[in-house]
Amino acid sequence: MDNRTRELVEELESTHRLAPAGYEYLIAHRDDEAACLLADRAVAARHAVYGNAVFVRGLVEFSNVCANDCFYCGIRAGNAACRRYRLSAEEMLACAARGYTLGIRTFVFQGGEDPRGTDDLLCGVIAEVKGRYPDCAVTLSVGERDRAVYQRFREAGADRFLLRHETADRDHYARLHPADMSFDHRMGCLEDLRALGFAVGCGFMVGSPYQSTATLAADLAFIVRFQPEMCGIGPFIPHRSTPLADEEGGSVELTCYLLSIIRLICPDILLPATTALDTADSHGYEKGMRAGANVVMPNITPTSVRSDYELYDGKAERDNDIVHSLRALDAQMSAIGYRIVTDRGDCRRFTGS
Repeated sequence: MDNRTRELVEELESTHRLAPAGYEYLIAHRDDEAACLLADRAVAARHAVYGNAVFVRGLVEFSNVCANDCFYCGIRAGNAACRRYRLSAEEMLACAARGYTLGIRTFVFQGGEDPRGTDDLLCGVIAEVKGRYPDCAVTLSVGERDRAVYQRFREAGADRFLLRHETADRDHYARLHPADMSFDHRMGCLEDLRALGFAVGCGFMVGSPYQSTATLAADLAFIVRFQPEMCGIGPFIPHRSTPLADEEGGSVELTCYLLSIIRLICPDILLPATTALDTADSHGYEKGMRAGANVVMPNITPTSVRSDYELYDGKAERDNDIVHSLRALDAQMSAIGYRIVTDRGDCRRFTGS
């Protein structure tokens, strides 16, 4: 590690931001020593806010129907080999009931962009979950919607919304998406969500095709500007039925390096060790925690459809029995000095309801 890298890490730790050129330098000149320094500082920053707590989100992948044709996604509309499904409200509520008995206090309802089939369904499910379990948070991850629909979700009781921006570089966005998808609309949706009072999460793929150190620096600069309450990043993993099937996957090492940087940008951010990270490396969850993450999202989707929600090839699946899965996850975290907590796990800076 050279002196300039050390200086930039110290500047980032004290000011929580760098010029884009500083992020580019950190990425281009990373080595094991720099990664260790960043991780040490990131873990210390996280510990100062959250201690050694790991927050659990129960993930319900309720529909893989999607109107979009993103070039990297396995549930893209153009994938004729994808077996489509939508869970009923009763099935979604059964997932929440099961998760609640096991100590899960945040539920993430994730699905493709399927507004005609799911907006009314979601409003009913949100209201029912919040009525039955008032100590729980509801997070949605259903992509781009009109502001009026986001408002309906908020009024129904949704607390948080995850919408990955995918890339903060306009030209890069255009190379990953069809012409009918708009970079400006994606960014506008994030602003709408913030204005409506959601705790908002963004995120991007690490190592996506055509990505450069400059595009990654733009992502980090966007996080500084937007100040999300959550940020989900994971290595790009190609799917066999997409235009990017033959592209190389993203780096676990770089993903963890960037997790540490993001933690130092926003010390109180909720930062998952994602399923993609765990898919790319069998020790992905542990590596993510050691880099500054503090959230995991075990899958509580019914096993009958779980394999159909395939965003990328080889998606990691833990024990199909959620009881065994949570026990294994608790043991895994305990072994590296962390503890799974029964807590909504709100962002400490968030002032919304």
